Amino acid sequence: MAEQVKTNVMRILDAAGVPYRVHTYDPEAGIDGLSVARQLGQDPQQTFKTLVTQGKSRAFYVFVIPVAESLNLKEAARACREKSVEMIPQRALLPNTGYVHGGCSPIGMKKLYPTFIDETAQLFDSVCVSAGRIGAQIELAPDDLCRLTQAQYAPLTEP
Repeated sequence: MAEQVKTNVMRILDAAGVPYRVHTYDPEAGIDGLSVARQLGQDPQQTFKTLVTQGKSRAFYVFVIPVAESLNLKEAARACREKSVEMIPQRALLPNTGYVHGGCSPIGMKKLYPTFIDETAQLFDSVCVSAGRIGAQIELAPDDLCRLTQAQYAPLTEP
């Protein structure tokens, strides 16, 4: 098997001494979170997607939620103390984060935006997030993810 090409996310984790596992998948079978979780035999509640929003103040915020869930925009706004937040257009993702749709990781964005992780992540010993490119995910402890992204846990999904 070919050696895994390291992504910036993996290099950041290595530099921080954070243990992680790499999981690869076939993007041809789908890059949406549920398809990826199915391919990898992962629990969709333990597999997280990264969503980038912009608040009324025009500031950017990152939300990390289970792939099977939807972001509750009111809870998201409450978490970041904004009047409201909305998803940024897909075309704005790469210039603002350095990542493409389907390969966006909360770790290693161009800037360290305020980040919030759904509180359910704390129920697991490990969670999976994008490794920073389509076709790869990393599995790590939620508290390590929280520490690296300087995130806060919050209730973020629809009831």
